[in-house]
This record gives sequence, C-alpha cells and structure tokens, in this order.
Amino acid sequence: MSLKLMLKRSCLMIAAMVISTPIVSAADRPNVLYIMSDDHAAHAISAYRGRLAEVAPTPNIDRLAKEGALFTNAFCTNSICSPSRACVLTGQYNHVNGAFDLDGEVKPGKQMLAIQMKAAGYQTAMIGKWHLKAEPADFDYYCVLPGQGSYHSPAFRVRGDKPWGKNLIKFEGKHSTDAITDLTLDWLKDGWDQEKPFFLMHHYKAPHDYFDNAPRYESYLADVNIPEPETLWKRDPRFGSIATRGANDELLPHIGTSIGGRNPRRSYLMDLPELYPNEFPPNFDPKDYTDEENTRFAYNAYLKKYLRCVKGIDDNLGRLFHHLEATGQLDNTVIIYTGDQGFMLGEHDYQDKRWMFEESQRMPFLVRYPQAVPAGQRLDSIIENVDYGATMLDFAGAEIPDSVQGRSFRSILETGTEPSDWKQEAYYRYWMHMAHHDNPGHMGIRTKTHKLIYYYGCNYDGGYQTPAGWELYDLVNDPHETKNLIDSPEHAGLVAELKTRLAETRKRVGDDGSHYPKCEEVVQQFWDYDEADRAEAEQISHRYLERRLQELKAGKRNVKTWSGE
Repeated sequence: MSLKLMLKRSCLMIAAMVISTPIVSAADRPNVLYIMSDDHAAHAISAYRGRLAEVAPTPNIDRLAKEGALFTNAFCTNSICSPSRACVLTGQYNHVNGAFDLDGEVKPGKQMLAIQMKAAGYQTAMIGKWHLKAEPADFDYYCVLPGQGSYHSPAFRVRGDKPWGKNLIKFEGKHSTDAITDLTLDWLKDGWDQEKPFFLMHHYKAPHDYFDNAPRYESYLADVNIPEPETLWKRDPRFGSIATRGANDELLPHIGTSIGGRNPRRSYLMDLPELYPNEFPPNFDPKDYTDEENTRFAYNAYLKKYLRCVKGIDDNLGRLFHHLEATGQLDNTVIIYTGDQGFMLGEHDYQDKRWMFEESQRMPFLVRYPQAVPAGQRLDSIIENVDYGATMLDFAGAEIPDSVQGRSFRSILETGTEPSDWKQEAYYRYWMHMAHHDNPGHMGIRTKTHKLIYYYGCNYDGGYQTPAGWELYDLVNDPHETKNLIDSPEHAGLVAELKTRLAETRKRVGDDGSHYPKCEEVVQQFWDYDEADRAEAEQISHRYLERRLQELKAGKRNVKTWSGE
C-alpha cells in the first residue's frame, strides 16, 4: 500500500473517531510545529555562537533565531532520551511521569500534549523518533521509528490492523533524516485536514551516536581540523570532586566515557576506528601514535560524523520551511526547534550526555512566530523542558491541565520580559547511575550565575556505590566549569544558600525521595558532607576501584549498574 493511500485511510479513521470534536478553523489559531533532534547540542548550532559556528554553520536553524527568539538558558531536567521526551509530552518531571530512564514510557491516555491539542480542535501527528515504548495512540496520526531506529533504510511503525509495533513501512536506500522529512511533507500535503490547525511533532534520530550521516555528506569537513575545546586537554586541579575523580584521582579512568584512551571500558578511540575507518590513517593502530595524537584522531572523527548528521538536519529543515512558505503556512505556524538534551562534544574528555555540565544540560530552544514573537531576541530566562508543553498549549489556546508541573513562557517570548515570580533555578536529576557511560547518579540546581551539583553516587536500590561529592561552579567567571568552589572558604555562605535552594526546589517539584527510598537514604547520608562523610567517600572510592578493576579483568564491560547491590 502506498504511503499516500495509508495517509488517506488514516484520515478517514480519524474522522470517524473524532466526529464529536469541535472544529476549529485553521485560520483561527496558529499551527504548532515542534521539531526535536536527538542529542543536538546548542553549541553545535551556529546561532549560539560557539566554537563550531564558523566551521559548521546551520543557516536554516539560525533563521528561527534571526526571525524569532533564542533561549540561552533552556535546560532538560534529565539529560537522557526517553525521560526528556516524557517531560515534554506530559509537562511533568520524571519522578512524576514515571520515565526515570531508558525504559521510560508514557502510555496512551497519559500523552497529555496530544490529548489537549486534540481537545482544542487541532489535528495531531507524531513523526520520527518516539522512543517511549508505548504506542503514541493519543495522536491522530503517527509514523515512528522502533526504539532508536536505523539511520539507513529505516522502518517505521504506523497504525494498522496488526498489534502495536507490527505494522511497518520501510524506506529502502533512504537516510532516516531524509525519510522523516519526506513523511512530514507527505502528511502536510495529503494527511492534514486543512479545516483544522495542526500540531505536529517532527523528531529526527540524528545526530544520536553512532553518527551515520547520509553518504552525500562524506566530503563535508573532510579536510578541516575541527576546533577543540580547551578542556579536552586540560583538567584544572580544582575541576570535579572525589565523585568524578576518585580519592587521589584514582577513578579518573573510570568515571565518564572518553574521547581518547582515558577510559579503558569505553572510548571513541576504541569504537570509532572500526566503525569509521576512513576517518583515521590507513591501517590505523593506536599503538603507533601518542596519546595526544590518538585523542585528536578520535575527536575529529567524532565531530565530523556528528556535524555531518547536523548538516543533514539543517538541509532538510530548509526543505520543510520552503514547503510551509510555498503553501502560505510559514507565518501562521509556531515553529520550535530543540534537542532532547545537549551533548558533550569533547569537553572534559567526555562523550555522550547525562552530565549536569552545561554542554549536556543545556538544550537549544529557538522559536519563530512573527505574529507574536519579535525577531532577533536572545532571552536568558531559565526554562525547562517541563515548560515546553504548557507553552505550546498556551499558543494554541488549549487548556493546560492541573497535572502539568511546567509553566508557559509565552509572555516572555512575546514581551521579552520575565515575570517577577518566574523560577530562578532549573532542577536536574540523573537517575541511571553508572549506566552505559559511567555517569554517577546526581542532582542539582542551575541558576543564572551558578551551578550546584550533588553526586550521591548510587543506584535505585542504594547499591553499586561510587563516592559522593559536591561541586559548585561560578558560571559567570568560569563558564566552562573548570574550578569546583565547593570547599572555598569565601563561598561557604553561597554553598549553604544553594543547598537550601536545592532542598526547597526538590520539595517544589515533588522529588521527596519516596520513589526509591534506599537511594534517598544515601542522598541524605552525604547531604551535610562532614568529615566523617568525606572519610567514607574515600573508602567507597577505594572499594569501587577494586570492583571496576575486577569487572574489567573478568571481561565484564556491560554490567547492569542501575539496580541491585
């Protein structure tokens, strides 16, 4: 069956299901187009003016900033795929919506954003990466990748006669970014009932690792040395804490997966030469090169593949924006571009996300809607992904249910002014302790000027402990987070204030520890961090090092760390 015929059949089914839904003319309210890429860091978008802006520009994404608004302080509450998506869809923090980790799901009947948009008379569609396990059944139309999906010749799950997950269509020979854009364009042409405004979630798989770009981009950046972050090479003696370095730095190889060969369990130096041999010298053997040379090889391979995927996104958005412009819908559509979190692009010799460090916690967030959002704004208000849903509902004139913990920032976009009672801290919690990329469990708050991170260092059951520790960074004077000020005597008052604010924020968002009591016992045990706590953290560091070395010796490289002892 052709895709166009499937779309038409789907529309007939939708009409039968929602015949009692009030019809809202498309002219009465704006369309809402929510575009989200996977792991697209803000500093890989040239509008954010980072180190990659000149070498890898993103003109189509930048257009949204030029003709609309860009947030510099947009943050995820948990820098990992499924939990972040659940926050957007429900408007709730993960301890409320239940999507703590990569097993997270939002079941039909709970997919708040789709439900409320439909109730307001919108036609709803979800196209691309879903990654929330349960069927996106509350959307009128969906066509989503299974799990992570494939970069090449991707299959998509659609609604059909078979059970959820069994109705598939496949795009042989296509790259996923191209296929997702094609699907959206087809839906806009043949699936959208133009008597209604649309709410469309358009989600790319790219640039999630491993970074398989479309073949046409293989020459892009091939002869360019990618600018490097200084922290790839240098660690200030005050960077991190016992939680991320271990006692006397004994855990430096084992906390946080690496670009170069620092981490013996998982590094891009280990993974990328086999995946992308053309990015390395012929017959590459790291033993033939210095540590610095190997790190530089791996870094350039990593960034080039990543940025080629970003280039594919930007080019495809050009296609999408052109269609909206040609059909007269561009200026009648609230267009949002974001990522599901940030991504470490070599900073501190870290890969992936999960960290509360800026590059991972910060999300890109750009909005274009010329009828209400003045062009060229750079806004520094703190917003979180739990606020995104409320904001979209507000623009749509839809009801924001009481279950939503987030708050609309529509007025900030329209006036450029932050309400006097707006939040002054973003809350963060990463629960999936030491899973996949060796990141300890941690929580914290991020204000406009400072960041307080508490690594409590245990899993859901209070087990697989790594040393607890606290970190404080001055983001004004140390924007790259290189100097931990937690033990600085002149900052003692600030530490006490921020700890109090962290405790108050936990209460405000409902993270009371009742979800995983054994974990909360450890959180409370090291909260005050007196001399006895510091001594115990050192002993935990020694015990963990012994455990990790035994795992490596036994060839256990994928231990389940997030539960059990």
